[in-house]
Amino acid sequence: MKSVQDLVSVLSLKEVSENKFIGVSKSIGSPIVFGGQVLAQALNAAYKSVTNKRVLHSLHAYFLEPGNLNLPITYVVTVMRNGGSFSTRRVTAKQGDKTIFILAASFHKIESGHEHQIDFQKKIKQPEELINWEEMVVKYGDFLPISMKAFLSIDRPIEFKPVTIVSPLNKKDLAPISEVWFRVKGKATNIDLPLKQQILTYISDYTVLAPTLYPNASKANYGNTQIASLDHSMWFFRDFDLSDWMLYSVESPSAFGARGFARGNIYTRSGILIASVAQEGLMRPVKK
Repeated sequence: MKSVQDLVSVLSLKEVSENKFIGVSKSIGSPIVFGGQVLAQALNAAYKSVTNKRVLHSLHAYFLEPGNLNLPITYVVTVMRNGGSFSTRRVTAKQGDKTIFILAASFHKIESGHEHQIDFQKKIKQPEELINWEEMVVKYGDFLPISMKAFLSIDRPIEFKPVTIVSPLNKKDLAPISEVWFRVKGKATNIDLPLKQQILTYISDYTVLAPTLYPNASKANYGNTQIASLDHSMWFFRDFDLSDWMLYSVESPSAFGARGFARGNIYTRSGILIASVAQEGLMRPVKK
């Protein structure tokens, strides 16, 4: 995938019967299905059953089994509730007889009310001052582990620019914080809010667990640690412009018992809070 149009094509599911859909997978450089893809496709399926113009405000999901890239994924939507203000859906994703993922999503009618948000007040480097993943490969490729170089070299519909480049060769413990600018590649005009939310959900599974490793970076890395998403939650607050840069600011309050927890906020360039994310991931040291 090279553009947001390619991504939209992957997220668009084929209807096989009422509330039952089929999706295909595209690799992002790992041997299993990318969790963000399953999240976004499941949300696409849920949205197809919402016909009263209600908008997603939250989702909660569990990754149960790794997905096989070579098999289609079947999404089954269950209508849990259609209330006066909220609609709730459950989505189950299967490959063959194996359930690999479950999602609960809630949709809210458009209402007005009191408003506030926390400010993002840090002085932070802007995207124009930073290099993206592809440029990192060109600049540092000879020093990167082969697996990391291969991952960063994959064509993606999203451009990522980390505020701080964390070198895998620098065996130093770091603060559990990650800040990454991102934007979609290609034209992002005429995309409605439901589809923008699906695309943002896809992106939200990138880089989110990175800061769970940072406080132990002197001994822990992607090569000697089994890492996998266990669950994922998002809350959506405001509409946004998908064509401009956005900031994914993540912190990890805790890691314990072979699990790491991360929570993050997604802001527009002007500092408007779009969404919040929380995820727990497996962080199991690989025994030699």
